Amino acid sequence: MLHLDDGFDLRPASASDASTIAAWMTQPHIYQWWEQDWSVERWIQVIEEQAAGEHSIPCMISADGEDFGYVELYRVRHDRLAEYYAFQEHDWGLHIAIGDTARLGRGIGRRLLRSLADALLRADPRCDRVVAEPDTANTPSVRAFAAAGFVTQGELQLPEKTALLMVRTRTVEA
Repeated sequence: MLHLDDGFDLRPASASDASTIAAWMTQPHIYQWWEQDWSVERWIQVIEEQAAGEHSIPCMISADGEDFGYVELYRVRHDRLAEYYAFQEHDWGLHIAIGDTARLGRGIGRRLLRSLADALLRADPRCDRVVAEPDTANTPSVRAFAAAGFVTQGELQLPEKTALLMVRTRTVEA
């Protein structure tokens, strides 16, 4: 487990988290953007595949000992996102889903995004940028990334959405 700023904890997701993640993914505020309302069995497979590879690290986020969110940290160079912008070799990307609806609308997202970006930049001295690609229509997500110091670099037309490329650099003062 990795302790982040603002009292957040990050740990690798495991097969035992699949039922929680599967339940979260059916919630309208997540499903609308992720479209991954998969079975528990499929989530077990996805988590195990991610954990075994170099591309993505599936993680659970908690505060005060309670899991409340799912995060995927990924190396952009191994992701299809690399085809859509001028990535740097050590860019990290992230996807986030806050599953505990009681924590929505309280500024948790921006604090968590800031903490995650800071932790990635501290942990990897070769990384100068953390990136995200929220859907342009996902106003709460776009606002949270902006409040966490991510700066919009333009729109990307991905196969499933029009996204904003949002970048948090090492030089941002949080």
